[in-house]
Amino acid sequence: MHESPTQRSESPQARTLRELRESGHTYRTVKAEIRENLLARLRARTPRFPGIVGFDETVLPHLERALLAGHDLVLLGERGQGKTRLIRTITGLLDEWTPVIDGCEINDHPYVPVCVRCRALAAERGEDLPVAWKHRDDRYGEKLATPDTSVGDLIGDVDPIKIAEGRTLGDPETVHYGLVPRTNRGVFSVNELPDLAERIQVSLLNVLEERDVQVRGYNLRLPLDILLIASANPEDYTNRGRIITPLKDRFGAEIRTHYPPTLEDELALIRQESALNWRGHEPEGEGDAAAAGLSAELPEHLIETIARFTRLVRESTAVDSRSGVSARFAIAAAETAAASAVRRAALTGEERPVARVADLPGVVPTLRGKVEFEVSEEGREVEVLAHLLRRAVAETFRGTLGGMDLSALLDKFSEGARVESGELTPATELLQQIGPVNGLAKIMVAAGMGEGEESPGHAAAALEFALEGLYLMRRLSKDDVEGGAVYRT
Repeated sequence: MHESPTQRSESPQARTLRELRESGHTYRTVKAEIRENLLARLRARTPRFPGIVGFDETVLPHLERALLAGHDLVLLGERGQGKTRLIRTITGLLDEWTPVIDGCEINDHPYVPVCVRCRALAAERGEDLPVAWKHRDDRYGEKLATPDTSVGDLIGDVDPIKIAEGRTLGDPETVHYGLVPRTNRGVFSVNELPDLAERIQVSLLNVLEERDVQVRGYNLRLPLDILLIASANPEDYTNRGRIITPLKDRFGAEIRTHYPPTLEDELALIRQESALNWRGHEPEGEGDAAAAGLSAELPEHLIETIARFTRLVRESTAVDSRSGVSARFAIAAAETAAASAVRRAALTGEERPVARVADLPGVVPTLRGKVEFEVSEEGREVEVLAHLLRRAVAETFRGTLGGMDLSALLDKFSEGARVESGELTPATELLQQIGPVNGLAKIMVAAGMGEGEESPGHAAAALEFALEGLYLMRRLSKDDVEGGAVYRT
């Protein structure tokens, strides 16, 4: 899932403790910042979690209550439900800029220094204590929990270099802080928490309850100001690990996520996340496809087909429902179909790549590895996906062209027309095989293409969609041939 970098305003000008006090700045904890900024957005009816689709009436109210209550929380849900994306949007509720003591490893606030180095510096410099500013985008820390994660990674350990420099082992300044203290005064996320070894989970107990850390037996109490969020897959509790009971008890809220509840939400998610030019618009994402310059048009009827296909796979009894079908499944399908159109244009010389129904079968082998099938379906994976894809095309056809009069198109076949199509058949060649068709412009509009989109690629996409729909409705026949298919009466 892709995020655009936020535009930053200029940081405040205060550069010393004296200037900070004179500016009227007030100190707030992280949870107070989030609470007050969230309340301001709620009152103003402005978006609180931009880019999150399908959670408005279910997940977000629970999340907002947890944040207003100042709770650390766990997001529970199957893969690809947007848990990490949701966690990352929470940083948008922090103040845009916050002051820190310049050079502090753990982002101490100038009013409330807590580490040994900053307390000593504050005593020495007084009102001339140097101040730097940290943007909210830099106040987020994240760790993917893996079995080899250590306490040192999360909390900290002795720094052997500082010991070698001559400092004594008991000196608190010999501590090398881990990821959690380095995210002090920010939001820290532990993804897939049950994968973290149980003895390592114990190191988070004090962080959540006493709000401090302990490092290697040092007489060191480091009060942390942090919002801790974890994510987990419900299956992880039995398959790969579990969240230990004392740690689970310390989280204030447990929130369940889900896949997009409606077809409209699924469509919105595909449009938002896929790194493509949708009908000529520049992509907003920074994914691999965008980086590679992938640029093709995916007509509305194909986006809807992919959305329906994803939902059918998710609901299929042949698929292991416990593992889920990620939103990345639909995004990869959209990008693969568009890539097929780009490939066709490169090989045939088409000026404007437009994806067609003929590009959809190529997504099946690509997506096969993204789905966990039931043991009884072993060996039939491609067959199952291909069948569900045909159902998705048929459902989309019924919803868009099912009520249209397509007799003019059928008359062409009654007169002996045969149309051969495939992923490498150029749009102009496809159109030449059938000749002028009365009402093709109306078919294009009904298939989601505007009246101004009259390129051969758009016309061929609409025509091929109508032919495939008529075949699936048993009003035309189709013979599979090498590299494509032949439509006939």
